[in-house]
Amino acid sequence: MEIKVGDIGPINKAEIDFGDLTLFVGPQASGKSILLQLVKLLIDKDQIRRTLEQYGYVWGSDLGSVLDRYFGEGMSGILGQDSAINFNGDAFQLSDLLLAPSDTAATENLFYIPAQRVVCLQNGWPRFFNDYEDSVPYVLRHFSETLRQYLESNTSNQRSDAIFPRSNWLRSPLRDSFNDSIFHDGKIVLDRRVKKRFKLNIGDSSIPYMAWSAGQKEFMPLLLSFYWLCPDSSTGGKDSIKYVIIEEPEMGLHPQAIESVILQIIDLLSRGYKIIVSTHSPVFLEFAWAFRYLQKAKAGDHYLSELFNLGQSEAVSELFKNILTEKKINTYYFDRENDKVHVKDISSLDAGSDDLSTADWGGLSSFSSKASDIISRVMAQEV
Repeated sequence: MEIKVGDIGPINKAEIDFGDLTLFVGPQASGKSILLQLVKLLIDKDQIRRTLEQYGYVWGSDLGSVLDRYFGEGMSGILGQDSAINFNGDAFQLSDLLLAPSDTAATENLFYIPAQRVVCLQNGWPRFFNDYEDSVPYVLRHFSETLRQYLESNTSNQRSDAIFPRSNWLRSPLRDSFNDSIFHDGKIVLDRRVKKRFKLNIGDSSIPYMAWSAGQKEFMPLLLSFYWLCPDSSTGGKDSIKYVIIEEPEMGLHPQAIESVILQIIDLLSRGYKIIVSTHSPVFLEFAWAFRYLQKAKAGDHYLSELFNLGQSEAVSELFKNILTEKKINTYYFDRENDKVHVKDISSLDAGSDDLSTADWGGLSSFSSKASDIISRVMAQEV
């Protein structure tokens, strides 16, 4: 999948060749979310229109209204007369959004996990699509509704109220990793006494969702997303979904928990999904750098097990099987200069590169590099 854009929001120019895992890095308000939402719109425009019309919205013939309804109120100005979009080699005109759907039974091909995902769990249960104000971006409303429908269909007749851990949901190394880094032997259960809501049982305490730690609250929508994407605890995936976008999966999480999320992303790759992640965490770039080096050295899969502190087992071997030989990671930096953003390919992550954006991993390693340099100079003066 390839996309080339010009003059979209703050983005002056971007040419992106998506890998099996594609990382977007860059400062806030540099256009990452705009571009990701645009990719979703290009892939799923017919399904998006059908969904909105099912919930009582009128698509209409006014392009500005259509863009506001999708990107959020007041956002139609990010695309204009000078905007250029080329997707997989074909030019895309914004007016194409007003054409009748080419496939009225279109299925969803890209699952979008937005950065604002924590707000969808209102008091511990996903909100309805129409519970949100019209100004809220489509991707958040649709994400919330997807989780709600998934939970309604998978908890209505189940004998157990356990949500985590569940032996038949996710692979065992991932369940263990999430337990160790996030839930610490706590059990997530479904409280049905008044209305459905999540609670975290630890010892003799039963803690409502709003009293959980910030990291646990932030992670819960991610966990539910992983459940939805992995209907089979071994290798299965959702039939129609080819791409998954995850915005800022590190939000609220300790680095150890971020490693657990990366493990889950590896599992998604093994299931055949193409993953796109926007991140401000150096942990993702450290993983991409190590992955690229191990790949170049034709190292064995067991080195990935060591990287994530996992012992050798059949389940671990299956998780990492052929990942190094078959998957590709690309990294792009949204570089803001004079109020315009140019997107740069920094996939080599070469610390010795003459290009500063590549050398300091889009700014995510610059502080640690400066700190090391200062400490080295101070130590030299003390000798």
